Amino acid sequence: MTVIWQTRAKPGKEAELKAFITAAVTPSRNDPGNIDYEAHEVEGRPGAFVIYERWENRECLDAHLSAPRMNELVPQMLKLIDGSIEDGISLLRPFRPVR
Repeated sequence: MTVIWQTRAKPGKEAELKAFITAAVTPSRNDPGNIDYEAHEVEGRPGAFVIYERWENRECLDAHLSAPRMNELVPQMLKLIDGSIEDGISLLRPFRPVR
């Protein structure tokens, strides 16, 4: 399961959101089933960020999202981002051509 999350900081909250995201990377990488967790700034768009996550399966992603620390982080994040968390999420399911 791959997740791409795009978000933008509220005006004046760019540095605070970047620090917040940076602090969340290592704990997320250590969650069971995490394959990859990378944070990116969008070049040429100050305050715009993209998180790229890969999980072994949907159950591992769901466990990450329901981890106790997320109950604390989500309200804090909502104060920093423009819009909702859900608006920026894309869940990707891989597929391969039939041979």
